[in-house]
Amino acid sequence: MHARRKPIAALFAALLTAVGLSVLGTTSPRAEAAVPSTIPLTITNNSGRGEPVYIYDLGTELSTGRQGWADANGTFHPWPAGGNPPTPAPDASITGPANGKSVTIRIPKFSGRVYFSYGQKLVFKLTTGGLVQPAVQNPSDPNRNILFNWSEYTLNDAGLWINSTQVDMFSAPYAVGVKRSDGTTSSTGRLKPGGYNGFFNALRGQPGGWANLIQTRSDGTVLRALAPGHGIETGALPRTVMDDYINRVWQKYSTSTLTVTPFGDQPGTRYFGRVSGNVMNFTNASGAVVTSFQKPDADSVFGCYRLLDAPNDLVRGPISRTLCAGFNRSTLLTNPNQPDTSAAGFYQDAVTNHYARKIHAQMADGKAYAFAFDDVGHHESLVNDGNPQQAYITLDPFD
Repeated sequence: MHARRKPIAALFAALLTAVGLSVLGTTSPRAEAAVPSTIPLTITNNSGRGEPVYIYDLGTELSTGRQGWADANGTFHPWPAGGNPPTPAPDASITGPANGKSVTIRIPKFSGRVYFSYGQKLVFKLTTGGLVQPAVQNPSDPNRNILFNWSEYTLNDAGLWINSTQVDMFSAPYAVGVKRSDGTTSSTGRLKPGGYNGFFNALRGQPGGWANLIQTRSDGTVLRALAPGHGIETGALPRTVMDDYINRVWQKYSTSTLTVTPFGDQPGTRYFGRVSGNVMNFTNASGAVVTSFQKPDADSVFGCYRLLDAPNDLVRGPISRTLCAGFNRSTLLTNPNQPDTSAAGFYQDAVTNHYARKIHAQMADGKAYAFAFDDVGHHESLVNDGNPQQAYITLDPFD
């Protein structure tokens, strides 16, 4: 999986830590009894579109670590061996609902994705290293001209986490939800009325190459907007698009201190960043250097990787998450105490992640996963329950 696609891995690790579980997982008898091996997922098609819909449940089986797919009954099927060049994957598609209808499938204890496509099945292939997922920033990707999207989820002994995501692209609109044991339902990911076209119109009006992120099919169908990291990869956005802001941050903290308090429940754990030349060094309360970051570029900022890599540890990873959020939201110059979790101050600089800014502006609840660590400060489009009765994905109208 591409390093830019972090919500599943990063969120899963963070959530396990939050509930006191290891990555391989142990849990209490109470939690284990509460979550069955599969739960129902109801997919409702309110898109207004007439094409057939295809559903895929792909991921990693948590009990074994095997990659594969689940059928409509929630039965896991491991992928067969792939090849080089890649070989076709088995057809894992599930017939989705027609417009105005719903279908219910069962999802197993997975960390993975539920893909949905309109009008055409997706093309998946297998290499010797596993599944090749769609990468539509590549013009030759066989899924380039298919309208599709996906949700991400983890179902384990501690519960369900399901989110909408725009980390790689903004495309076909949908919302996610979970039914709790008390019968109430929580949902997120829904756009405001007019928000789908509103986003694309706003992106078209943003100078500096941001409109080049939009991909359109030859018949005029708007398919998606690539995330800005992929835009840099394809040349749609200039590699210097964030340089001015990054330079100002480096200049500011060459003469002042950036304080990072990465854990909300541990206010005493703080790290102090100062720039020396091309490096920002972070020290702990004792003055010892705990980690250092080379001056990042736009690709590192948008992807929250490379020069802002975030390993699953308790020092560098949490500091990097905080820096990544501050760069994307352009809060590092206005607040030397990070993370800044107040949305009122986000994206106020002229140099910012305008893709993320415009997505959040169109969400009904303001929440989205517009970059890998959009969960810093709980601004991500995520629902969770420790005893889920049912999950939901609603395919929403295209305005």
